[in-house]
Amino acid sequence: MNRLAGVTSPYLLQHADNPVDWWPWGSEAFEEAKRRDVPVLLSVGYSACHWCHVMAHESFEDETVAAYLNAHFVPVKVDREERPDVDAVYMEAVQAATGHGGWPMTVFLTADAEPFYFGTYFPPEARHGSPSFQQVLEGVVAAWTDRREEVAEVAGRIVADLAGRSLVHGGDGVPGEQETAQALLGLTREYDEQHGGFGGAPKFPPSMAVEFLLRHYARTGSEGALQMAADTCSAMARGGIYDQLGGGFARYSVDREWVVPHFEKMLYDNALLCRVYAHLWRTTGSDEARRIALETADFMVRELRTAEGGFASALDADSEDADGRHVEGAFYVWTPGQLREVLGEDDAAFAAAYFGVTEEGTFEEGASVLRLPGDTGPVDAARVADVRARLLAARAERPRPGRDDKVVAAWNGLAVAALAETGAYFDRPDLVERATEAADLLVRVHLGEVARLTRTSKDGRAGDNAGVLEDYGDVAEGFLALAAVTGEGAWLEFAGFLLDIVLEQFTGEGGQLYDTAHDAEQLIRRPQDPTDSATPSGWTAAAGALLSYAAYTGSEAHRTAAEGALGVVKALGPRVPRFVGWGLAVAEALLDGPREVAVAGPVGGELHRTALLGRAPGAVVAAGEGPGAGAEFPLLVDRPQVGGEPTAYVCRHFVCDAPTTDAAELAAKLGG
Repeated sequence: MNRLAGVTSPYLLQHADNPVDWWPWGSEAFEEAKRRDVPVLLSVGYSACHWCHVMAHESFEDETVAAYLNAHFVPVKVDREERPDVDAVYMEAVQAATGHGGWPMTVFLTADAEPFYFGTYFPPEARHGSPSFQQVLEGVVAAWTDRREEVAEVAGRIVADLAGRSLVHGGDGVPGEQETAQALLGLTREYDEQHGGFGGAPKFPPSMAVEFLLRHYARTGSEGALQMAADTCSAMARGGIYDQLGGGFARYSVDREWVVPHFEKMLYDNALLCRVYAHLWRTTGSDEARRIALETADFMVRELRTAEGGFASALDADSEDADGRHVEGAFYVWTPGQLREVLGEDDAAFAAAYFGVTEEGTFEEGASVLRLPGDTGPVDAARVADVRARLLAARAERPRPGRDDKVVAAWNGLAVAALAETGAYFDRPDLVERATEAADLLVRVHLGEVARLTRTSKDGRAGDNAGVLEDYGDVAEGFLALAAVTGEGAWLEFAGFLLDIVLEQFTGEGGQLYDTAHDAEQLIRRPQDPTDSATPSGWTAAAGALLSYAAYTGSEAHRTAAEGALGVVKALGPRVPRFVGWGLAVAEALLDGPREVAVAGPVGGELHRTALLGRAPGAVVAAGEGPGAGAEFPLLVDRPQVGGEPTAYVCRHFVCDAPTTDAAELAAKLGG
């Protein structure tokens, strides 16, 4: 055992038995490097990362490599999901130096945490122009020993370059009609008309861009925006990126046709996509969108829910195959022979045609990823259901992929929002209950007694790392969605508490936001990234939650902060719309108001449900009746029922429509 024993990160625990004498990130490791006068090897990865596992097996489990590492370095292992701030700072340096990045990330640092040499995966033997890991280690030791002044000069130059980078956040003003129209045009140019999605291979699920397209359609009626959203969602739903047996989405497709995924399943992808498909159904009534939203919600509850009520981070891409080898995708892929073993000749032939399983295979070694490859004409739905159930039962007997049981606050916030809304739309109170239980865990464990969010927990025990901006923004978003669905004003209060911390601890001049709090650990650069990648950036997540909270409460301070934060979307939206999708979705809400809907009537009643199903971008909904309703939600103050019947009020920009008791009229007011 090395120093990683007893940590909460499943990724670090995977390395606790390595012969490498790993240290967790912290001042003690750098003090040790200073005492021994050796460099620090920083290795960053995460538990579901395939190539992280490969490098660990090839190098970190090798006694010879470990002995050299231990003699000449202080090795530090970081879980990027626990310390996104550390990951972001050094990834920025890696990308600036090499032009690319990825995980595992390998960085060599001075004892002052200044980087001077970079890489990602290094093989055990030199190949394809890449040096072996041992050669890299020896080269770094030689430079450290013989050319120390050069090392110090390089490190100083890199740190100065990083520190000198200033973020242009758009200056004054918020994104308007022109910027969202330019963003739509930019997405249209990058749209793959044949296969859906944007760009080429590898192709990632564009959940946040789709959310923008749906909101843009709702506000403007742009049929092109809706078509791109709907066709992309259908292509993903029919592709190998979607688990056709068990539900849920893989991280990305290695090809542009959505055929072969990278098989890891992340909570954040599934939470974002569950919500997107639910919103697509709300917009179009698509049966396919309804099915995918519900199957994805059920996947999260079945496969990722922890004993404490939260949601685990990920399922690994790798598992054991029939020969006992640990390989990617083994749990999910099928050969024609395997189909015959489970289904018999006739049903196997039917399944092969329906799911696109071929003799040559679409993946590796003659295996195929299940998908729905095309229009096969009318299909016997009962037969499909029977075949799917038998294959799923057979697959359950295979060795399962590993699960990262770490509960990440931000991603659980995304799951709370998705499950609450999906449960409300499709009359699944069990999903709302699961959302509420996860929200309870976030309050009980992640807020706890410290009144500041903790980034992660495991087995009900809070980790040691402070929450970053995305944790505050996404958890507040989840709480606001839960408040709208349940009518429980406590969730609005909790969201306000978190967003007040955003105003106090994460906000700089001119509306710009930082990923870490003012009182957080000081790194070589304070991370600050407004671009949406796999998840909403902390910047845009906070902007969205601030805007919604202001609509609920009338708080001018929160609306002003939201508008200040959206300056970056004005700057980036027209230029790189794929990478600021959530920011553009928030901009659509701002352009629409957002609308404020107060339902003086029962939670779960017809008017409340109609309000939740309204398509108006970013509309906020408060429901409740009786004298205490206004105490729960400021929107309900002085909102009497008309004629003793449940009544809805719709307001925006300080102007309110006449109250209505008619659900159809309310739906029309909200774009229903």
